[in-house]
Amino acid sequence: MEPHRQDWKIATALSLGRYHISEDYGFLLPNPLKELPDHYRPWMEIAKKLPQLIESHQLQAQVDKMPLLDCQLLKGYREQRLARLVLSFIAMGYVWQEGETQPREVLPRNLAMPFVEVSRMLGLPPILVHSDMVLTNWTKKNPQGNLETIIAFPGGESLRGFILVTALVEKAAVPGIKAVVQAVNAILQPSQDALLQALQDLSLSIQDMTRALGQMHDYVDPDIFYAVIRVFLSGWKDNPAMPTGLKYEGVSEEPLQYSGGSAAQSTVLHVFDEFLGVRHGKESADFLHRMRDYMPPSHKAFIEEVRAAPALRDFILSSGHDHFLAAYNRCLEVLVELRSYHITIVTKYLITAAARAKGRRLNQPPGLAELPQACRGTGGTAVLTFLKSVRDKTLETILHPRG
Repeated sequence: MEPHRQDWKIATALSLGRYHISEDYGFLLPNPLKELPDHYRPWMEIAKKLPQLIESHQLQAQVDKMPLLDCQLLKGYREQRLARLVLSFIAMGYVWQEGETQPREVLPRNLAMPFVEVSRMLGLPPILVHSDMVLTNWTKKNPQGNLETIIAFPGGESLRGFILVTALVEKAAVPGIKAVVQAVNAILQPSQDALLQALQDLSLSIQDMTRALGQMHDYVDPDIFYAVIRVFLSGWKDNPAMPTGLKYEGVSEEPLQYSGGSAAQSTVLHVFDEFLGVRHGKESADFLHRMRDYMPPSHKAFIEEVRAAPALRDFILSSGHDHFLAAYNRCLEVLVELRSYHITIVTKYLITAAARAKGRRLNQPPGLAELPQACRGTGGTAVLTFLKSVRDKTLETILHPRG
């Protein structure tokens, strides 16, 4: 058993409330705000017109005229989250307004300074991350529960579908997150029946996540995702389009480098991996651990709490009960299926779409910059190599019955 787990049993039972995790919405922010106080109207006016301003090439000029506003007037966590959502979308639009071939390499102080300030308040890096794009960026459009985004980029219905389908995957994970808590507490109590039920609930939740992810095919056009949406998720670390990074005026004399948005910034699978004892190869593990710095600190702390809890895998191995072994393996099998399906999605929306885009460009005038390597994700990884490694390590974790 790992040393950091030894003193865990004297701690109180694991719970969600201590980590800003909702019983109903999981890592999604419950009922996010849609409006900031009137003082921040200049930000909101730009944010609400973001797709039109980017498409008409007017966003940079509008931002350059924006007043420098102080984040200290934001009241409470939810206002801070909305302010960060707004500023992160404006920042990505500002940098990438002219596409990958002409990025802006300096973020003006009237945007850079409040963006960095509110990011420090929330313990997040000053770049668009999953917790902005998805966890804070949803609202119920009507009493029937139909969803809408709060802030958007160009991309129309495909952009809306990409964000909201990802939010539905997060929502489908909620029973699984609660099952992890129940299972950890069942090992502590101990309660074999509760543990078995929790493992069954976790496997069903992961299957629901895969089904939710399948809706991407219905709502997101791969060519629009690749040609229009993807650039706004791109960062300035490990990106050939911005090799030195981005200068945040009034914050740092030197350019700073941050990774772009990535599914690896979602806390859910980190929790499941730690709980199930999945250990990834060094390169993949290094990237995944770095992505934890792109999560709300309370969510990152929850991963660490699950990691420090009594090891489920050790319990399964020592119990000698075949029904525990089968339930544990079932969780891993459906997690492998989810990761395989994610590879299918990424292949369709990145690799195949990139090949089509490159084919269309062959007849265009020379002198246009090459598309960035399609094999790299917006987070800067060699995406298929990474995803296959993560999937294969999950498969290797499955336990074989003793002969």
